[in-house]
Amino acid sequence: MKVTCLTFNPFQENTYLLHDDTNECVVIDPGCYEKQEREELKRYIEDNGLKVVRLLNTHCHIDHVLGNKFVADTYSVGLEIHPTDEQTLRAVSAYAASYGFLQYAEALPTAFLEEGDTVKFGNTELQVFFTPGHAPGHIVFYSGLEKVCIGGDVLFRNSIGRTDLPGGNFDTLLTSIREKLFALPDDVTVYPGHGPETTIGYEKKHNPFLQ
Repeated sequence: MKVTCLTFNPFQENTYLLHDDTNECVVIDPGCYEKQEREELKRYIEDNGLKVVRLLNTHCHIDHVLGNKFVADTYSVGLEIHPTDEQTLRAVSAYAASYGFLQYAEALPTAFLEEGDTVKFGNTELQVFFTPGHAPGHIVFYSGLEKVCIGGDVLFRNSIGRTDLPGGNFDTLLTSIREKLFALPDDVTVYPGHGPETTIGYEKKHNPFLQ
């Protein structure tokens, strides 16, 4: 499985494209808003001969959902999120303009993902873990075979997700990290929603929030 990161919008949000040798592809947290950002995403997909088969959100804060409708419409795929974060998603329309995103277009979920579900595409399977604390319906996607975790805004290199937004909770987030992510092998690579990738082992040793 190949993991590609494209960084979009003023929040420097990491959009992920995952594909395997079947060329089936999932798009996770498309943050592309400006025309050139959407063209960059589209060009990567075309240049690599990929077929987008699923659209997933780790959570539904504005910076992670700006490109949902573009991806859904362009590739005829439905949005999949955790049901607890639907309220987070629906709230974006009310505040998008105040952040300068005057052309935000909403895409609503067509399916829901829960703890324990498996996301399948091509020959690849991802496990779904429920990891609230940054957002009430936050989930992460894990491949044990590839030792990869698409982690959204739960765990960053030397940091953690903010908990001062609606539905956030500091203690809940730390519990999610310790019980779900830190239960994974130390050599698992975590691809976060912002900034560089890290590993579980590195964060166990060095993350100042988790010592």
